[in-house]
Amino acid sequence: MLSDEMLKVVFPLLEGPDLAACMSVCKQWQQLAQDDYFWKCLCAKRWPSTCKNPSPPITYRKLFKTFHKREHRRTLLPPRISLNDLEFYIDIWADDDLLFSQVVPGPTLRTGNWTPPPGISNILKHHLEGPEYKMTLPVEPRFAVPYTQTVSVSVLVARKDSNKVACIINKSMFDYIDRSSYRALAFDYLVFSPVYPFVSGIRAWFSLLFMEHVNENVIDVFGIEMDFCDAANSENEVLWLLDMLDWK
Repeated sequence: MLSDEMLKVVFPLLEGPDLAACMSVCKQWQQLAQDDYFWKCLCAKRWPSTCKNPSPPITYRKLFKTFHKREHRRTLLPPRISLNDLEFYIDIWADDDLLFSQVVPGPTLRTGNWTPPPGISNILKHHLEGPEYKMTLPVEPRFAVPYTQTVSVSVLVARKDSNKVACIINKSMFDYIDRSSYRALAFDYLVFSPVYPFVSGIRAWFSLLFMEHVNENVIDVFGIEMDFCDAANSENEVLWLLDMLDWK
């Protein structure tokens, strides 16, 4: 075994992962590598100012271990609400005529709860089967909308656990119709509780899913889709996002 004096010369020359690996070689190396002086040498290279504090708040070993790597995305804790706690109020207008109006239980919107009808385009089918988290619902009865009409949507969500309501989309117009993917899209920016003052700029997207119509100037709507892919791409992430809304 190498003497302590030799190890004390070598250890300050090592990088953090190598010094940590030395602690698993034997008891002698472990006890010696725990000396905070060696970890202070590493911190002095990475954050020189931390070594100017005569009484650092934590040990240099803990400091280096905690912050030497960029932290990967953490696993979310279980959300405080579930889809079973939520009801969505969805209203769609064409000009001043109401086309669609339903109270939709949260679980009904869960991805994969229904099968789109035959005859939809391959592009739209690929989109609906893609990995992005989408909340979808069939439109029954289906409706057809001329391009010349202004179509808009509002979505409110209610919590059955607290009897509060929040707005997701407030009379937003379907300004963009993508004939190649057979979707008409509208969006609105989410309004968050003042408890989260630095969260902003996150959009709720709402899509009309349609098929070819005998009249090229008409879209034949068979389903709707809502997503929050700016920030949330799983059911748990969506629930955390909704939990942060400005509930009234």
